Amino acid sequence: MEPHQIETLFTRSDGSYLFARWGRPIVPVVFGVDDASLAVFKGAFEAVVTLAGHRMAETDPELGANLMVFAFRDWAELLAVKDLNRLVPDLAPLVARLQAAGANQYRIFRFEPDGAIRAAFVFLRMDAALAAMEAETLALAQAVQTVLLWSDRAFDGTSPLARVGGRVILRPEIGAVIRAAYDPVMPRAARDPSHALRLAARVGRH
Repeated sequence: MEPHQIETLFTRSDGSYLFARWGRPIVPVVFGVDDASLAVFKGAFEAVVTLAGHRMAETDPELGANLMVFAFRDWAELLAVKDLNRLVPDLAPLVARLQAAGANQYRIFRFEPDGAIRAAFVFLRMDAALAAMEAETLALAQAVQTVLLWSDRAFDGTSPLARVGGRVILRPEIGAVIRAAYDPVMPRAARDPSHALRLAARVGRH
């Protein structure tokens, strides 16, 4: 990928450049799915974390789980989840906005003092579109979109995934960016667009 293409992946709607990767091991937990789908989600997270060269763990000493995925039928169900409003401030207004927008997914990130990702919350309202997706595709898409803090418009109109034959895979160029982003010499967070140049220099090596 060219530097300007990588820069676009982390340039937000307001024009600011904002990149972050996880600093601590990732501990995912998935609510609202059956056992088979749970195994698929955990497998997808493990595959993407392994690709990144990062780590997973059984528990986070501070948070217990630090990547929480909620699958549900109606946004209002979130308001009944015990203590969720403590983890997600202003939950009720957020739910109202998402209901009004007809959204079917939403992600929230929390950050360390140095800007690295500390925790992520993924909300999936299983409408007809999401319910029609194969579990493997949905899980892989969420794993990819939470392993880094991408721009809010990074995948507008284009998916980070591709279908090859009968399989859905991560697009190789996106995989290369993820691997480069987790290079130990790269910062855990960045706000200067020159960071994209450093990523581009490493993409070809991975």
